[in-house]
Amino acid sequence: MRARIYKPARTAMSSGTAKTHKWVLEFAPAEAREVDPLMGWTSSADTQSQVKLEFATKEKAVEYAAEHGIDVQVQEPHRRKPNIRAGGYGENFATGRRGVWTH
Repeated sequence: MRARIYKPARTAMSSGTAKTHKWVLEFAPAEAREVDPLMGWTSSADTQSQVKLEFATKEKAVEYAAEHGIDVQVQEPHRRKPNIRAGGYGENFATGRRGVWTH
């Protein structure tokens, strides 16, 4: 069995970091999907591709994989540089603001 361990990225629709703190062990598909000729649905006999295991730390995920003989590939997350402004969001509405506030 082949699997990968990664930390999920934030969703494209949000700037928040919810659901990005745990590490995920996800199995790679063992076989290709096939299209049912009658209904047009895609299907596969591979049930491992549906399994996603969550772990609190990367070390726990790697330890679990080693205990169960799973060949894993660890993908380190890309760190974002924090976007911290001097005044923050409240500075947009400050009464002593230097520039003109336009929207």
